[in-house]
Amino acid sequence: MKTRPYSHEKDFDRIGYFLNETYQHGGKFSNWLQPRWEYMHFHTLVRDINIEKIRIFEEDGEIVGVVNIELNERDVYFQVRPNCEHIKPIMFDYADKTFQGFSQSIGKRIRVFYIHEDDHTLLEMAQTEGYEHWDNYDDHYSRYHFDKPIPKTPIPESFRVISLAEENDFNKINEVLWAGFNHEGPAPQKEIEGRRFAQQAPNFNKEITIVVIDPEGNYISYCGMWFVPQHNFAYVEPVATIPNCRRMGFGKAAVLESMRRVHSLGAEVAWVGSNQEFYKALGFETTFKFEAWVKVLE
Repeated sequence: MKTRPYSHEKDFDRIGYFLNETYQHGGKFSNWLQPRWEYMHFHTLVRDINIEKIRIFEEDGEIVGVVNIELNERDVYFQVRPNCEHIKPIMFDYADKTFQGFSQSIGKRIRVFYIHEDDHTLLEMAQTEGYEHWDNYDDHYSRYHFDKPIPKTPIPESFRVISLAEENDFNKINEVLWAGFNHEGPAPQKEIEGRRFAQQAPNFNKEITIVVIDPEGNYISYCGMWFVPQHNFAYVEPVATIPNCRRMGFGKAAVLESMRRVHSLGAEVAWVGSNQEFYKALGFETTFKFEAWVKVLE
């Protein structure tokens, strides 16, 4: 086995292929979905981390494992090819020696390993090394089957539901995502560069990315959607509604329209990295979780 640092130029697509290869139908896959890997690399916060700390493990030129972070150097994820249990101790040791970050909520540096609830090997290692399960940090996945009708949500006639293929205003996108993720004050103009950067992702699709527009022409809800035709699944990310328009059906309308469009492309299931009641009300069912195992370092 060989191990080496991640190179974006050489490895971005290879890891994406690896994640698609190891996807398991039936809802018990243990690695990331490829769209999550892609979305991470085209999020502006990726510029704040050292992605070369991501580690690749190979055997005979084939990727058998990846230890990666996401948008900080505190949260760690393990991607492992099936039947490669023997590499997990080496991956765990690398992660344990390499990653940490500050937690604002507890005021200390911590390390968080996200481990699939059925990965008994890594779970046992975490317990042995003094990590504790913090269930309020758990990373849940929920699934929607397209074998049932997609419900319709009425909204006032003065509001419109459209795709970014019809209108793609970066100022308005910036405003809805800034306010929709609870940032205070007006959306900074400097964030627009990041909104443009996000749409450079190879599989970003304007046709299935949906916004709700109010009578004044403002975007008030946004739903991003990804489609993996290799396995006929969709991935919902991100979803946001500005605070004064929540609980009025606009976010629901955006997500459902996006789901209708991706279903027309052949999606059989849709995944979302959440177990919020919002998604359960749409028909998503929580399927599994990555447990958060934490070590406090200070």
